[in-house]
Amino acid sequence: MIIKIQNYNKKLALIFFLIFIFLINLSIEYNKYLDFIDEEVYEVKAEVLNIYEKPKNNILRLKTQNFDFFANIDKSEEVRKSEMLNIAIISLNISFYDYLKGFYATTIYFDKIEKTPKFIDKIIEKINSNHEDEMIKELFQTLFLGTTISKELRDICTNYGISHVIALSGFHLAVLSFTIYWVLYFPYSFFHQKYFSYRNKKYDLILISLVILFYYLILTDIIPSLLRAFVMLILTIYFLRSNIKIVSYTNLFFTFLIVIALFPKFLFSLGFWFSIIAVFYIFLFIQYFKNLNKYFQIIFFNVWMFLVFSPIVHFYFPQTTYEQFLSIIINILFAIFYVFEIVAHIFGFAIYFDGFIKDFLSYKMNVFNVETPFYFLLIYMIFSLASVFNKKVFWILNILMIIFNLYLYI
Repeated sequence: MIIKIQNYNKKLALIFFLIFIFLINLSIEYNKYLDFIDEEVYEVKAEVLNIYEKPKNNILRLKTQNFDFFANIDKSEEVRKSEMLNIAIISLNISFYDYLKGFYATTIYFDKIEKTPKFIDKIIEKINSNHEDEMIKELFQTLFLGTTISKELRDICTNYGISHVIALSGFHLAVLSFTIYWVLYFPYSFFHQKYFSYRNKKYDLILISLVILFYYLILTDIIPSLLRAFVMLILTIYFLRSNIKIVSYTNLFFTFLIVIALFPKFLFSLGFWFSIIAVFYIFLFIQYFKNLNKYFQIIFFNVWMFLVFSPIVHFYFPQTTYEQFLSIIINILFAIFYVFEIVAHIFGFAIYFDGFIKDFLSYKMNVFNVETPFYFLLIYMIFSLASVFNKKVFWILNILMIIFNLYLYI
């Protein structure tokens, strides 16, 4: 009883500490916001993340050191993705809320400026040298580095139901961590046995892998869903060493708090929320289906995750196709494909598979829109959360899941 009270007090203290860190970082963001609105015309250096073509003008998605925003340019202006601009915008009537989540601003003028070469640019060049088709180049840049994708490619991924596979998240980090560990295992084993056999080999390999993954996180400019996965990986390792239950909603809750405490603006990242919700449903699956046959479990897990996530996905992305069922098979095979493509890009033979990928991306689908009603989403989320505490509620959640997917596809 005393131990339980002590653990509860520790958790409570940690929650208050993380809230305190959150408030500090939020105040730092607010001070940056005050500097931003202090001038009616704000001039800043920004990188072009994406370009959206509109009937009258083009909209640029831009990233500065402190914030992301959208700005308009004339269609006659030639601006390319990843270019650096010195741009002046009107900063009036932009709230702190808009500043955090990303806002639209009117462009006064801009100039192209020389971009300082970075290591990530060399990786992009290496990726591009493996392909001739622009969309395939874009696909693998996104798949390996988390770069922003065009509306055309995003729609294709949504129509196939594989947006979660393309967007860097815990799935990719798990594959990368496993790959890095085993690539290092045999070379490190040789030096370990010869020079420092007294050290814990597994612990050293995990530590080296974490350092490499942290560098990868920085390289990708700290993508919210990837940061969630990295924090959760560190907590999992800590829990393993401390003999604490790994698959825990408490683990997920503290992961959420840590990420938000460090980066308050991630509260407005849809990718981050999708990542958190996906892990929640994985834990829910483990809670109620952990005793299934292991081979059957692999297939059933991917089917169930596809179905249970549909009401949430279709609230934001109503595009619906029957080809979305292919995502179940793609999920199962993706780990092999991902590692294979990494090797293929390193050694320069990825282009030999571009024909298949191009056919896959250019396949025409019958797309129809079905949007999740807000009231249904609200009920669905309430039952999802309540399922943690009650098995009967969990089965009601599954009934709601089946009803929605029948409504969606039939």
